[in-house]
Amino acid sequence: MSVPAATAPTTTAPGPSMPSSRKPSTVLLWLARLKPDTFTLLLVGTVVLASFLPAKGGMIGVANGATDVAVFLLFFLYGARLSREAVIGGLTQWRLHLLVTLCTFALFPLVGLALKPLVNLDILTPDLYLGVLFLCTLPSTVQSSIAFTSIAGGNVAAAICSASASNLLGMVITPLLVGLLLAKAGGGFSADALTSVFVQLLLPFVLGQLLRSRIGDWVARNKKVLGPVDRASILLVVYGAFSHAVNEGIWHQLDLASLLKVVLVDGGLLALILVLTTVISRRFHLSRADEIAVVFCGSKKSLVSGIPMANVLFAGHAVGMIVLPLMLFHQIQLMVCAVLARRYASNHPPGYVAAE
Repeated sequence: MSVPAATAPTTTAPGPSMPSSRKPSTVLLWLARLKPDTFTLLLVGTVVLASFLPAKGGMIGVANGATDVAVFLLFFLYGARLSREAVIGGLTQWRLHLLVTLCTFALFPLVGLALKPLVNLDILTPDLYLGVLFLCTLPSTVQSSIAFTSIAGGNVAAAICSASASNLLGMVITPLLVGLLLAKAGGGFSADALTSVFVQLLLPFVLGQLLRSRIGDWVARNKKVLGPVDRASILLVVYGAFSHAVNEGIWHQLDLASLLKVVLVDGGLLALILVLTTVISRRFHLSRADEIAVVFCGSKKSLVSGIPMANVLFAGHAVGMIVLPLMLFHQIQLMVCAVLARRYASNHPPGYVAAE
């Protein structure tokens, strides 16, 4: 998934002769950075489409079959693209990778469990809390974590290794965490769901890895052609999930106030994790470049992995409601980290050179 244009580093600046009235205001520049990326707009459009034209009757079976094929293809291509060398090559920086892994699969879930009282306080519904808890179990993003680390002047090589390893581990750890946390939170979870994850997600990923020596170069050469396949697969899963949710009356259960509460909870969750990853990095006396990698890799959650996993793990449940916190968190993390990356980049000490 590509990072929005708002995250690209600024390469030009107004010349000294430009009249002050022609210079964009600080407020306008700040708002430009918060502009939603194209993929987010497509997600919103898909939700709107499913809200007005949900799959019904015989189309439900067609949509479910197409979704299964799309998810299989998505994880097959991901397996074919993921470089094992990138993960193996970074194992020497074990402290950094251990911190990212612990933040992703231990710190986040613990914070998610601590948010359980929000249900009793009527801030989150049980399904929305389940969605927040689910996003806390997901692996980190890959593309955006690396891009923001690069913009901020961090350890890009370490970010590549950590983000890739996080997604690889998430294939196994996320389903196990979901089962464990749902039991703690009083939710239901079946062993069949774990089996479905391994068959529908892990199997195509492994097949992609096994065939990488044969098709890896072809996949790399056709990145621009295959890129839309990722997005189309996610959009198809979102359409199917929200079609089911609309048929079950999601918009009668979710009002604007509830939606705003989810945004505030997601924003607070991200802010807390960003502070904690920064503090932990400094307590471990990591270099500035490594701190940046930990902050950006350890605070992200992958929409690309999360929505297909939710579709498999929570089959028969209100999947649309469960993935809603993740979809909102996705956009919030992009906007906040775009600003944070620029702040890191503008505060480099004299003579600083980013690690590659």
